[in-house]
Amino acid sequence: MRRTTTGTALGAAAAAAVLLTGCGSDTPKPAADNGKPGASQSPASSAPAAKSGGATHEVTLEVGGTGKTAVMYSGVDSGFEQQTLPWTKSGTVELTAAEQKVGYLVNVVPGTITGADGKLQQAPCVIKVDGKKVAESDGVTTTKGCSYTIK
Repeated sequence: MRRTTTGTALGAAAAAAVLLTGCGSDTPKPAADNGKPGASQSPASSAPAAKSGGATHEVTLEVGGTGKTAVMYSGVDSGFEQQTLPWTKSGTVELTAAEQKVGYLVNVVPGTITGADGKLQQAPCVIKVDGKKVAESDGVTTTKGCSYTIK
């Protein structure tokens, strides 16, 4: 039994060595140019890589109200900054094929403002995708900000 165990261990080690040795290549691959001037380029790498499935959408984030408040946003850039209201951020989002399947999250979470009744409330927000309103919060009945997944 000891010979079988030893033989199996040696056989596994030999198999691992063969597999690892077989992974290499005698011919080195050409170095990537990384866009550096003077680097060698093969004809196949001269064209820029394109995103597969690149659907584009125009996204607009809006926060209403007056005064100043902190605004956290992502999807069209990202940030967490003190903003003067009303505030708008627009940009173009290009989705990969994978993002078109699982979605691309866009959100805006505004801070508080003083409401008409003198009480603090969350500032209202809106998200528009390709000109269509897809999410909104009035800051009173819905206070989680605005969030939407583009597909």
